Amino acid sequence: MSSHYQQWMYDWEHRLTSVDNNRVVRPMEWGIEWARDWPCRNGFAPGHLPQKEDSEKFLRDYNRRIVLSSDEFYSYVSPSDFRVERREVQVFSTREVPDPKLEAKVRGTYADFLRFTSPVRTPYPENNLANARWFPARGRRAVVLLPHWNCDAIAYTGLCRVLNLLGIGVLRLSMPYHDIRMPADTHRADYAVSANIGRTLDACRQAVVDVRCCLDWLEQQGYSRLGILGTSLGSCYSFLAAAHDSRIRVAAFNHAATYVADVVWHGQSTRHIRQGLEPHLDLDRLRALWSGISPISYFEQFARWRKKSLIIYAKYDLTFLPEFSRHAVEEFKRHALDHKVVVLPCGHYTTGETPYKYMDGWQLASFMRTAFESV
Repeated sequence: MSSHYQQWMYDWEHRLTSVDNNRVVRPMEWGIEWARDWPCRNGFAPGHLPQKEDSEKFLRDYNRRIVLSSDEFYSYVSPSDFRVERREVQVFSTREVPDPKLEAKVRGTYADFLRFTSPVRTPYPENNLANARWFPARGRRAVVLLPHWNCDAIAYTGLCRVLNLLGIGVLRLSMPYHDIRMPADTHRADYAVSANIGRTLDACRQAVVDVRCCLDWLEQQGYSRLGILGTSLGSCYSFLAAAHDSRIRVAAFNHAATYVADVVWHGQSTRHIRQGLEPHLDLDRLRALWSGISPISYFEQFARWRKKSLIIYAKYDLTFLPEFSRHAVEEFKRHALDHKVVVLPCGHYTTGETPYKYMDGWQLASFMRTAFESV
């Protein structure tokens, strides 16, 4: 029976992955120009870049410096232009043919959104203006919620409202290059994770910095017990933020992995990225080039401050392979971190389907309800 269930689940995962038929295979690029304004320059003046033939060595060396001085790499100057805008809710679908039912569902509805200029600047004005939908709650508890890669703008709103009922405020952050932050020349959040090595590093840095800015604003509103909740790519960003910001005392990682490169190389939903990378790189080289944004590099930093963590992974995941999640759990154990592990009987995409989305949501909400009480 278990083998039949496994095959049924894999078939379902394949069908759901195939829904998005507008993935683009982009050529591999070093993207060293994205490093112009990064910190951790080791004496090089801002704007200094190597000759193109030295690009891989430059980026490998830079990643080593990032890992050694990650507090500097993920540092920032808090924005001075925080403001809350009330505007009409939009879906911002990444599918080739948007779902008209979703569009109709939100038409004419309004919500509050926190806006601020991201301290990490990119060539795309849309992406430089950070955006987080605000779900307020009374009390002192609040979390920043990061969705999954290529998520539309209305997913997770049900979970946000459940957390509100538990007395937890939520800022649902639009990650770099997602929904309203998507550059005009793209139809998906391709620039967040791609075959452009430097841009992927920069997008991760921007996501972590934007999370920390959201924490600044929450503190200004009187919230003093802060947490984070991330799914898939959002889980990676959440771990890095929690490893570099002492204010995060509660963290939920919905799908977890240790190496960004491994997920991109082996994941079902990132095959088009591997296709662009593989003629030029192998997995070991890619691991080194993205070590500065991989959770495996930062467990020592994560362990600096006491916090409670939840790791959820899926037994039949073809995107964040279960062995990647188990490796993450082993690292939590090795560092004696306070954590809980939940294994769902589904896959990556099916986590968002009935009945598994309710299992997942219950685990996340239950954890958040109790975790704040003991930190």
